[in-house]
Amino acid sequence: MNQELLLQGANELGLSINQTQCEQFAVYSALLKEWNEKMNLTAIVDDDGIAVKHFLDSVLPLAHIDLPEGASLADVGTGAGFPGLPIKIVRPDFQVTLIDALNKRVKFLQAVCENLHLSGVSCIHGRAEDLGKDKDYREQFDVLTSRAVANLKVLCEYCLPFVKVGGVFVALKAQEVEEELLAAKPMIGTLGGKVEQVIDAPLPQTDMLRKLVVIRKVAPTPSQFPRRANKIK
Repeated sequence: MNQELLLQGANELGLSINQTQCEQFAVYSALLKEWNEKMNLTAIVDDDGIAVKHFLDSVLPLAHIDLPEGASLADVGTGAGFPGLPIKIVRPDFQVTLIDALNKRVKFLQAVCENLHLSGVSCIHGRAEDLGKDKDYREQFDVLTSRAVANLKVLCEYCLPFVKVGGVFVALKAQEVEEELLAAKPMIGTLGGKVEQVIDAPLPQTDMLRKLVVIRKVAPTPSQFPRRANKIK
């Protein structure tokens, strides 16, 4: 991993990364490359790409949104741990739950957490539409993140049931989100959410602009949601 690039980018975002955190990112990067040879975790395996397109991209919400100290955060469809794990490294005060439907990815995440000596992280194997109905997870989180999982209308039904009333769902989306947002708004309201803001978040060291869609949970999600996956789609 390109340490210099990571530190430079974090600096541009107004985030401080100490020596321990830097070492944790380096170990994470090495494990990502090692495990990626055995299973498909990511197409981005070059050192610069991992530093910028995975690690810096994941921590963008921390640079733009004021998240409370000690917040409980869940990351749905986390894959190789993005954005939830880099967020945890930079904000060790967070209690983080990483959720993925593929067990071998969850095993990878557990190995990373073990190697980084991270406490306050749970790696959960399960489908969002099932866990969103489970009282241990439903409306239990202050913050919910998701990156590159589905279009916004579908994503909101998977994610908003996890968020406490008063909490936020932050979707990390690509540049062209306006049309998606327009189509998703009625469903967001039905699920108890309200679009608070859409933040332009430039990704350091690139010409890429990430859109952070911030949805506040203003009312409980009706019990029939989330529906089965085929219904949602």
